[in-house]
Amino acid sequence: MKSLAIRKRFSFTPTYKTLKEVMNDHNLAAFGDACANLMYSLCLSCQNGKPTGVKADGRMLSEAMKQAGLRDFMSSRVTRHKLADAAEALLAYAWLQSFITLTESVELLARHEDVVDAFTSLLLEVKKRLEHY
Repeated sequence: MKSLAIRKRFSFTPTYKTLKEVMNDHNLAAFGDACANLMYSLCLSCQNGKPTGVKADGRMLSEAMKQAGLRDFMSSRVTRHKLADAAEALLAYAWLQSFITLTESVELLARHEDVVDAFTSLLLEVKKRLEHY
């Protein structure tokens, strides 16, 4: 895989060479928590026709990571919390580096009724875009 650093957009974003490096960045995961919540809240707001603020549950994010086949990039004894953090880090990195837009993320989430399926689809798209760059 080519270095993921080529598209560097924000100066505070570290340079990564692999998906595993991205998923293990705790600072990026903390930022990604807000990104995931915004994406999910925007999706629900569009569906409900009014502003809605919700949190993306860690359990659904960790399950989406498993279903997207991204669990394999983590160490063998990883917790559900760490999997959710990894999902948040990936989403943040993809958006910060312009691999995916906020609008695209919301549209991908909106295609599914089940939240886990929605985030699985989004994570698969992010993985595809990062791997093909």
